[in-house]
Amino acid sequence: MPRRTIYHAVTERLEILDEHGNIDPELDPHLTAEQLLALYRTMVRMRLFDQKGLNLQRQGRMGTWGSLQGQEASQAGMALAMEPQDWLTPSFREHGLMEAIGVPMRQIYAFWRGDGRGAIYPPHVNCLPQAVPVGTQFLHATGIGLALKKRGERAAVVGCGGDGATSEGDFHEAMNFAGVFQTNTVFFIQNNQWAISLPFNRQTASETIAQKAHAYGIPGIQVDGNDALAVYVASREALERARSGGGPTLIECLTYRLRDHTTADDHTRYRSADEVAEWQKRDPIDRMFAFLAGSGVWNDEREAALRTAINQEVEAEVEKFEQMSPPPPSDIFDYFYEVMPWNLKEQREQLLTEVARC
Repeated sequence: MPRRTIYHAVTERLEILDEHGNIDPELDPHLTAEQLLALYRTMVRMRLFDQKGLNLQRQGRMGTWGSLQGQEASQAGMALAMEPQDWLTPSFREHGLMEAIGVPMRQIYAFWRGDGRGAIYPPHVNCLPQAVPVGTQFLHATGIGLALKKRGERAAVVGCGGDGATSEGDFHEAMNFAGVFQTNTVFFIQNNQWAISLPFNRQTASETIAQKAHAYGIPGIQVDGNDALAVYVASREALERARSGGGPTLIECLTYRLRDHTTADDHTRYRSADEVAEWQKRDPIDRMFAFLAGSGVWNDEREAALRTAINQEVEAEVEKFEQMSPPPPSDIFDYFYEVMPWNLKEQREQLLTEVARC
């Protein structure tokens, strides 16, 4: 028998706004002016909230911080597409997306200070705590997606991660399971080019992350992750597919981390200044500003007023964060089991007795 092709795949890339803020009219999602401004405000809010986190760490008011700067379009585009019934399983760099769906800033700051109460969210927010172990959140996203499907709920779960997380076995196990059982899951990868100090081309021989979806029998797409409109369109399509029972999707947002991996890192030791400067020219906020200004719905005066208002809100959240009383010692026992085992109950009582003597 002659050799024959048994599988042929095509991976699409989506870009709607170019680096100068010019829109492709054939791909225009025709958002209302209100939606466009909400999308832009979310991006600016993420930038200022994130910058304050960096400042707090540098001032010794918080232990560490993992900046999202440069990735605002990816997270804001997904946030606009999500609905209140949807779920989020974030990694440690999705605090912008978390805040956009309702997690208070002060709780996110508290989490990065090491306060466990920073991972106890308001009951109406469907979000798991940020996953510091790399890749574990994909398994959670697949499990939640299966539960949503079995319950017949019209909802989806977004499992977030970076390019480095796709090198972990958890990612592939989650994708395989999601494909087989057609779970209500969207795998949302922000490919920011670096897994700490390891460049993307040293992580995989694949040209893209999006093409990995073919191996698991699910749709995959690459989008310009600095184009908020493209991310929104791809996210909206994937979420609607999941909610309606059409199964999972893999989205690769091609973007860039403009800052250090975390405040414990120094990116200048492994990235050239020219590389960073080239990506700064593609700043997602500058791109969206150019588009809105060119459309006549935004200007420098409105920009200044927006930043002033957001900075005031951020400062108010920081004040609440720093007024939080120290967590009670019992917190290290109280949130792991629905019914606490007897041995941990004894240890808890022993600890509280010792603390009372101090």
